[in-house]
Amino acid sequence: MTAALPPISVAAAYRLRLKRRRCLWRAFRARHHLQKVADHTARIRPEDILVVVVLRNEVARLPWFLRHYRALGAGHFLIVDNGSDDGSLALLQREAQAGDISLWTCADSYRDSRFGLDWSGWLLMHYGHRHWCLTVDVDELLVYPGMAEHDLPQLTARLDARGQAGFGALMLDLFAKGALGSQAQVPGQDPTEVLGWFDPAPYRATRQAPQGNLWLQGGTRDRVFFGDAPEHAPTLNKLPLMRWHWRYAYTNSTHALLPRALNALYDGPGGDAPSGVLLHTKFLPDVLATSARERQRRQHFHDPELFQPYYDHLASAPDLWHPQALRYQGPEQLATLGLCTALDWAAPGAAGA
Repeated sequence: MTAALPPISVAAAYRLRLKRRRCLWRAFRARHHLQKVADHTARIRPEDILVVVVLRNEVARLPWFLRHYRALGAGHFLIVDNGSDDGSLALLQREAQAGDISLWTCADSYRDSRFGLDWSGWLLMHYGHRHWCLTVDVDELLVYPGMAEHDLPQLTARLDARGQAGFGALMLDLFAKGALGSQAQVPGQDPTEVLGWFDPAPYRATRQAPQGNLWLQGGTRDRVFFGDAPEHAPTLNKLPLMRWHWRYAYTNSTHALLPRALNALYDGPGGDAPSGVLLHTKFLPDVLATSARERQRRQHFHDPELFQPYYDHLASAPDLWHPQALRYQGPEQLATLGLCTALDWAAPGAAGA
């Protein structure tokens, strides 16, 4: 088990309970806004690991995303398409014929839905209870030490044996050499073949009160885009894989959870608890066009005005590579660097269970 978070006042604990209830109520109401396109949820088995996704215009990433998680042993995908117009919806409808994808659409504001958390929250509440659920974006590929020999069902079985209800991850930006957007990508190609580099350091982390969630920053986007305002750099800690209970609620993407004790499940790079890495494939060649559209839509930040310099710099197509970058070689390399922590596969009931 992980260490407990510092205690908080009775008043703070009460406010967090109210916040969790508001999140659950919003998710419950959101069910009316989801339109079924393909419903294969009757095929979900008790042992299935569910992948929960909200997306828009991800046709370049979807083929490998589905291939990656199917190969890892995902049992069923619960997907909300938020108004894609690039062919993503048609692709998902074709893929849903395999029976392992249930698909909804929603044309409502992504921002007003707590950046999709109301929609994914309903799917987690309604279908995810007692399942291991992996909540990710299409540009996030979960990797962990030992994954070549141990799939997601084996990973979650070991976590169950340890009494560990979740699995944290560092979101690690991958990038290429050369001007941003100048690389070539073949449809369905492994993104790591295009984006072969990453920043091994530095990363910094603190705990935020009162919720106790980690606040992890650093890496590529911090270095390139937020050098003058590091406090605005993206949050890189996530708790994407959880043994879900209908009373749980994500409060800020998958960066933070309620009840607050769940946030202690991940303590960042160098931590003791087993953890993985979400390979972040944002910087594929389509990033310039996609970012220009999202800049106009103003759906991805609480205060879009603060991020205009970020979009301006992105539009200049900078080269993200630098001499301290390392070429990505696999999750074992990331564990050696301290960016994730390997599970003791030989001892399912190892110390700490």
